Amino acid sequence: MSTPNVFDRSLVRRRLSRALKAGYADFLLVRAVEDLQERLSTVLRSFSQALDVGTPTPAAADALRRGGLAERVVRLSPTPEPGHVLGDEERLPFSGERFDLAVSLLALQSVNDLPGALIQIRRALRPDGLFVGALLGGATLTELRQALTQAEAEMEGGVSPRVAPFADLRDIGGLLQRAGFALPVTDTDIVRVRYANAFALMRDLRAMGLTNALSDRRRTPLKRATLMRAAAIYAERFADPDGRVPATFELVWLSGWAPHESQQKPLRPGSAKMRLADALGVKEGDPSPPEKG
Repeated sequence: MSTPNVFDRSLVRRRLSRALKAGYADFLLVRAVEDLQERLSTVLRSFSQALDVGTPTPAAADALRRGGLAERVVRLSPTPEPGHVLGDEERLPFSGERFDLAVSLLALQSVNDLPGALIQIRRALRPDGLFVGALLGGATLTELRQALTQAEAEMEGGVSPRVAPFADLRDIGGLLQRAGFALPVTDTDIVRVRYANAFALMRDLRAMGLTNALSDRRRTPLKRATLMRAAAIYAERFADPDGRVPATFELVWLSGWAPHESQQKPLRPGSAKMRLADALGVKEGDPSPPEKG
């Protein structure tokens, strides 16, 4: 089966390039880089060859170098950058088992084939190599999504796709396993940013290159009346007592290891040394849970 073409990948790169030239709004990326450094600081090993997969700016690669977290960092950049490899997160131009660390921040939410991208990242890792990534999750921009949907339905009698269908946390762990990662871990970080109004949020989205790049987007601009109604709905439904409006960004973190014989493995069925009933302190067949003292 062919992969659904959800995103216009060339438009994604053009929008990001425009944002970088105009002044990239990096507040989410700064938070993600700090979190990445903290997560890697708990890994008691050093990395010789690291790969940055598509992070919008060199911030993650620079942090790996400055912090001594990796001896050498190769950056796959989504836009032209001196000294870096220009490439696509869906088509990694590297041979297999080359890196012992791969990271990707705020990039993988806009690929059409996320399972395929994860498989390529796993194949680029040496056995026992680590992948750590963060992408925008399903709760991202929930307020804006609701306001635009209601406004378009009221003003134009129909709804067109405006906000990307971000991945759900519950699905990510399964995708890591499908991609062949061992010991997969996922968690989420909810970031709420307050704005003077919905238009200030939209300016930040443009400055992050996150404006609508869906393949099925409507080609005509949103009507001014519809846009004004969406801003009004946003304020009516979500404004704080001081009049400012919140915007939700969900950062879904995922990590996994390229399989290696030294890693922990689940016990084989029937190999347990103690019965579950004995461990719980109940008689076998007794449905009642143990009482807490």
